[in-house]
Amino acid sequence: MATPMRSRFTVKAVAAVAAAVIALSSASAYGVYRHAMSAAGHVSIEAADALSITVVDRNQKLLRAFTTPDAKWRLPVEVADVDGEYIKLLMAFEDQRFREHGGVDGMAIGRAVLQAVRHGRLVSGGSTLTMQVARLLDGRHERTASGKLRQMARALALERKLSKDQILRIYLRLAPFGGNLEGVRAATLAYFGKEPRRLSLGEAALLVALPQSPEARRLDRHPEAARRARNRVLDRAVHAGVLTAGQAQRAKAEKVPHGRIAFPMLAPHLAERAAAAHSGETVIRTTIERDLQARLEALAAQQAPLNGDKVSAAILVADHGTGEIIARVGASDYFDGARQGPVDMVSAVRSPGSALKPFIYGLAFEAGYAHPETLIDDRPVRFGNYAPKNFDETFHGTISMRAALADSLNIPAVRVLNRVGPGRLVGRFRRAGVQARFPDKGEPTLAMALGGTGLTMQELAQLYAALARGGDSIPLYDDPKERARAMAQTRVRPLVNAHRLMSPLAASYVTQILKDAPPPLNAKGGRFAYKTGTSYGYRDAWAVGYDGRHVVAVWVGRPDGASVPGMMGRSAAAPILFDTFQRISERRVPLRPLPQEAITSANAQLPVPLKRWREAGEDIAQTGPYLERPVLISFPPDNSEIANEDLSGEPLTLKAEGGALPLTWLVDGAPLATDPHVRDAAWHPAAAGFAKLTVIDANGRTDRVSIRLK
Repeated sequence: MATPMRSRFTVKAVAAVAAAVIALSSASAYGVYRHAMSAAGHVSIEAADALSITVVDRNQKLLRAFTTPDAKWRLPVEVADVDGEYIKLLMAFEDQRFREHGGVDGMAIGRAVLQAVRHGRLVSGGSTLTMQVARLLDGRHERTASGKLRQMARALALERKLSKDQILRIYLRLAPFGGNLEGVRAATLAYFGKEPRRLSLGEAALLVALPQSPEARRLDRHPEAARRARNRVLDRAVHAGVLTAGQAQRAKAEKVPHGRIAFPMLAPHLAERAAAAHSGETVIRTTIERDLQARLEALAAQQAPLNGDKVSAAILVADHGTGEIIARVGASDYFDGARQGPVDMVSAVRSPGSALKPFIYGLAFEAGYAHPETLIDDRPVRFGNYAPKNFDETFHGTISMRAALADSLNIPAVRVLNRVGPGRLVGRFRRAGVQARFPDKGEPTLAMALGGTGLTMQELAQLYAALARGGDSIPLYDDPKERARAMAQTRVRPLVNAHRLMSPLAASYVTQILKDAPPPLNAKGGRFAYKTGTSYGYRDAWAVGYDGRHVVAVWVGRPDGASVPGMMGRSAAAPILFDTFQRISERRVPLRPLPQEAITSANAQLPVPLKRWREAGEDIAQTGPYLERPVLISFPPDNSEIANEDLSGEPLTLKAEGGALPLTWLVDGAPLATDPHVRDAAWHPAAAGFAKLTVIDANGRTDRVSIRLK
């Protein structure tokens, strides 16, 4: 027997529904309609757009979501994003005539009143999905007659303003699922760990049941109540002919989750930066590939602890053909305070150690100072007060440039930089879009050869991407909009070779040396060009490599800059580099081959000026009688510009004065096929852009000019 309180509640509920029916079915339909519109007032749908910020990958897969200002998980979702079986079950249980009525279903309300009178209690409320949406937008659930009437009126107003799919989308976004979960997408991620596009029948039925009593059926608190409610939804679906009895029985056998799953939190550093940079946007797209990002985050978390208790690791992978960053791991564990996980080491400025040596040699190759087989002395040397030493504190005598770079010897690299010039190296970095940093805004020095400057991991990867592209630099992006803006500017003001780091031949020479570097012990990942680096005091361990498609940078160390004795690039970072390439092996592309103009001779067959390294001002002529004028390029002048129409399809004549024959001409470091016993040479430029011309006489004296063809 019902208690007096329950009887009063039942009577009030039945009266509320009955009053609403009477109001809507009165003799004057027009009067009721006017009354409804007046009661509805302004219907605001702003709540449906107050969504969580979501950062997604290149394929719209979720990387990370943020709660709304009111601490709700309310993720954007469209009707097309949700499994159709869920929609069918929702309609069967909540509103079978949703596509037919105008917001209020008089038949359903009449049926609800008759059932209430017959059973003496409220069996169904006759509420449509549109009415539920009105209630969710209003934030009030009134059970009085006036409240029900207002809800109906707002439903009618919504139907006038929105399409059926727009109304359904609001429900999918705002329906409560317990705790701070709102919307079907938040529910599927929290309870099933997946997006709502593919659901089992049991999962779909559970999602239909939860919003009716979201707190009483919370899966993390009342899973048994949720299970019973789910089964009632399945029974109703069978009765409505949406499911067969067999399908419902199998769905009832599915286990009900007993807790919540953490939301995805991939690329957390990037996600935070993107959310701050795109305030006001709900869905922020990146160039990241989620699956690769997840694998590399696991790799960093596994490898970093092997190098020390407070050591972190960072990984960056980019497609150097497009400049898109497809994986960006800023730390080994974002939540590990001991390893300072919140610090983004991809953006941190650190010393690159020996990782800059390839660019020093590359500029020497381009300028015609040397060839990979040029011999150089590894012996004690002093530049003012600076006396560099090799890492092993030994000397290796006379060796080739190839061996000096492959073995990462310090003394030869400093000798080469002394002639190339630290300022020129910094200038090329700047041309490639990378700004080298120095303590107290100081000037570049020879210490750059050993890492005496500051770069970020992304900047270092961008320099190596230029090597992979034949010397042509390209900015690296994780924001598609930023890349689109940069490409648009390039189309408006195209500058051929304006971002070139070095000539294609010089970059190819460097690549051929780096691809032969021996891999770490037991390493897998195939063949690619790579270089390691270790900063002063064992603070930073680096490994950067590239193949024909990808460039990968790895850093290992302590974010606070403390020393990790014994930690080196080859032992700490290189294994992670090779493991990373192993994880992208299905998309590997071979390295570029040497261009046809490359000199592949051994040292004995090289031109005399390229056989042995000479310091600036040191040439063969100084060791014997030499009375001739030094060799000079008389045409074209240095820093001159030549228009295409001036050439008219004819070769450009290069003219030299002075010097001892024979002469060797180089264009961007590549030998020019000419008669060495005359002082003029004919050159057919391949394309517009910048070019560096070099002439070397028989005694090793050189002159060079830079020109631009327009």
